Amino acid sequence: MNSHPTAKTLIGLPIQDLDTPALLIDKAAMEGNLRRMADFFRNLPAKLRPHFKNHKCTELARRQLAAGSAVGMTCAKLGEAEVLASAGFDDVLIANQVVSARKLERLVRVAKRIQLRVAVDHLDHIVALSEAASCAGITIGVLIEVDIGMGRCGAAPGEPVLQLAREVVKRPGLRFDGLQAFEGHLVSIVDAEERRRRVTEAMQRGIDTRRLIERDGIPVETISGGASATYAITGVMDGIDQIQAGTYVTMDCSYRRVIPEFEQALSILTRVISRSKPGVSVLDVGVKGAGHEFGLPQIKGHPEIEIPFFGAEEHCVIKNTPDWRIGQAVELIPSHACTTCNLYRQFYMHEKGRIVDIWPIEASGLLT
Repeated sequence: MNSHPTAKTLIGLPIQDLDTPALLIDKAAMEGNLRRMADFFRNLPAKLRPHFKNHKCTELARRQLAAGSAVGMTCAKLGEAEVLASAGFDDVLIANQVVSARKLERLVRVAKRIQLRVAVDHLDHIVALSEAASCAGITIGVLIEVDIGMGRCGAAPGEPVLQLAREVVKRPGLRFDGLQAFEGHLVSIVDAEERRRRVTEAMQRGIDTRRLIERDGIPVETISGGASATYAITGVMDGIDQIQAGTYVTMDCSYRRVIPEFEQALSILTRVISRSKPGVSVLDVGVKGAGHEFGLPQIKGHPEIEIPFFGAEEHCVIKNTPDWRIGQAVELIPSHACTTCNLYRQFYMHEKGRIVDIWPIEASGLLT
C-alpha cells in the first residue's frame, strides 16, 4: 500500500511535516517578485519573455504571463516547448539551436500547434529548418543568435549575421523575426557600475548588428536577450525588445548578490540527520538535491553560518551550528535555482510556514 500523503492531506500542514528534502516556494515572496518585474516593464518599449528553464512549472509560467508586461515564454529545450504547448501556451521561443532529424520532426509538430520561434547561428540550421518547415507546410520564426561576448553559441556580430539574415529571408518555411543576444557572461558581476558598463557595451554589438541588417532593407522585429541580473540595464536600451529573465521569480543566493531588490522565494527544506560530533550538523541533501554551480548554498535565516564544502551526493556537513536537534527542519538556499528546480517534481507553496498548494514541475529532468 502507498503510504505517501496525498496533496489534499498536506494542504494546511506546517512545512516541517514534509518529507525532506522538499522544494519550497514562499508564495508572498514569489508574488512580490512577479509584481516587481512586471511593473518595471509596464510602460517600457521592451517587454518580458520569461525563461521557463528557471522553474519548469507551467502554473508558475501562467502567473508570469498573468502579471503583465510579457509577450510569451522562453525555453531552453525542445522538450520544454512541448510541455508549454501541451499546457496551452501559444507563443514560445526556444532560445537554442535545434539539431537532428528526429528533433526537427518534433519541432514541426509543436510549430503546427503554436507560434514557435527558434534560434540559429549557422547556415546548416537555416537549411534544415527550411526543409522541415516547408515540407510540413508551416512557417517557423527564426532569431539569429549573435555572440556578443559569451563565447558559446552565436554568429559574430556584423556582416556574418547579415549574411545569415539574407539566407533566412529567401528560404521557404521560415520567417526572419530578428536577433537573439545574451550577455550571460556578465550577469555575476557584483559591482553595479561595472556590470552596467560592460553589459551596455556587449548589447550594443547586437544593436549595431540590427541597424546593419535594417540598412540592408531587412526588417528586424526583435532583439531578444537579457537576464534577471541585467533587466534594468538591457531592458531600457533603445533597440532591445524582449528580456528573457527567469530567476527573478524564484531567486537563489548567487543572484541575490546582484539584484537584492527581489525576495528569496525558493528554498530547500532539509532535516538534520546527524549530530555525531560537537558543533557539527549533517543535513539530508547534497549535490543530487541542490544546484551548486555558482557557489556554496546558504542557510536561510542564518547568514552567519558558513557551509565549508558542498560536494557529497546526499549530505551537507555544517560546522559551528546552533544547538540543532536531530530531526530539526532547516531551509537551504541553493546557489543556482535553475539546476535545483530541474531535480524536483513539485513545488510546495507555503504562506507563513504552512502549505497552501502543490504545483507540479512538469518539465523537470527534460534534457532533450
